[in-house]
Amino acid sequence: MLGTSVKRRTLLSAVLVAIGGSRLLASKVTGDEVMYVGGTVAGIPEATEGSADIKDPKVFTFRSDKGSFEISYSSIKTLEYGQKAGRRVGVAIVITVWALFSKKRKHFLTIGYDDAAGQPQGVVLEIAKGRAKTFITVVEARSGKKVEYESEEAKKHVHG
Repeated sequence: MLGTSVKRRTLLSAVLVAIGGSRLLASKVTGDEVMYVGGTVAGIPEATEGSADIKDPKVFTFRSDKGSFEISYSSIKTLEYGQKAGRRVGVAIVITVWALFSKKRKHFLTIGYDDAAGQPQGVVLEIAKGRAKTFITVVEARSGKKVEYESEEAKKHVHG
């Protein structure tokens, strides 16, 4: 059973690298946009741009013309922020290769959470640079979890 989960994540990573890489290189979110880079949400393609609603005090909602999903703040287990996707969620998306070719910094928030059945899930979101501080502050406050930063440089981008 555990092997199936690892195989699924490995397959997800390979698909993102093979199919989504060029779209991620070309895309950059701005303003209120958010991009679902990838993760365990079924039915929404990788590199889908949309909007994130953090106004509801109980639920984070991502909406796009290709689908939507909600994450209860109380189900969030981990938060990571940096210039590459988080390493602990198990989503294992290799953003670092794409970041090497990109001249502009991208800002990723990785959210690890449990679904309604108690199964671990994860999403990687690209958020606009100007929105990172507010976005992270709200998600931290509502989830009760502190963001782990990929590096001191990533922390400086949020906290100045």
